[in-house]
Amino acid sequence: MQRRSILKTVAALALGGAIGLSAVPGHAQDKKTYTVALIPGLTTDAFYITMRKGAQAAADALGVTLVFQGAPEFNPVLQVPVLDATIARKPDAILIAPTDTTQLVEPLRRASEAGIAVITVDTFIGEGKYQTGAGNADFPVSYIASDNVLGGRMAARALATAIGEGGGKVYVSNVKPGISTTDQREAGFKAELAENFPAITVLETQYNENDANRAASQLQAVYARNSDLKGVFGANLFSALGAGNGVSQAGQSGNVKVVAFDAPGSIVDNIKSGLVDAAIAQHPAEIGYYGVMSAYAHLTGQSVPVSIGTGFTVIDKTNITDPNVVKYVYSE
Repeated sequence: MQRRSILKTVAALALGGAIGLSAVPGHAQDKKTYTVALIPGLTTDAFYITMRKGAQAAADALGVTLVFQGAPEFNPVLQVPVLDATIARKPDAILIAPTDTTQLVEPLRRASEAGIAVITVDTFIGEGKYQTGAGNADFPVSYIASDNVLGGRMAARALATAIGEGGGKVYVSNVKPGISTTDQREAGFKAELAENFPAITVLETQYNENDANRAASQLQAVYARNSDLKGVFGANLFSALGAGNGVSQAGQSGNVKVVAFDAPGSIVDNIKSGLVDAAIAQHPAEIGYYGVMSAYAHLTGQSVPVSIGTGFTVIDKTNITDPNVVKYVYSE
């Protein structure tokens, strides 16, 4: 409740500022039009497409110009040139999903030193703790994202429920170390199982470099070594779908449970077919919406929380047709 009230307060402040400026005679024509650039982790992913829609809704409400540009892959080598080009255009604020916790620090510092407000969305730089006066990556205004540790814990509970009381062996299919979001999801997943599900053994994490085919091969290799494998947590969508395909190829559909993180439209069919047992849906539209709202609030002199969290929805066969759940399936 506290987290939600903070989000509403930010939105109210920003909208109030916009309404107040335009309502004062003689000031409407003087109102500054701000430009906010949104740089996603990659441009083709349904998560970021949905985030853009939320950001655009806020921009339309506030009269903000939104610029959306990113790389086609989640890769800091590709993202930094996009960021540099954006800095050269001198927007008032940059919302960015950094593709690496360390490699984006100095490029984003250049933006901050150029007088551009920096807000990270979905992922973060450094430790994700900003405005502390400590460390070399505390300069962003705010970090707006799902609580990925909590999301990992929710995935652990969903997988434990799918497996049943007998427990067994599971593992995490992840992208690669050094990505803040997926690192946190894995940490939350392991912590929840260790604390509350001692009958479940967590095997070594498999890293797939965002390659679903590799994730499928890894699943089959893990199963070959552990015929009593009971489940897998895909720390992002490609990991989960690859693992699910691996389960199918191993002839273990229904026996090895799969929990996915993220929920594009394709996840609905995968849950209905049994390829995936459950998905943890983030609320990316909220992230984009409050990203623009927070940028506007900061630019107009309002105080903005240094960390804003958004929610989750667990999707499975029991609720996949519920309109209150379906609305959290990402746009594609």
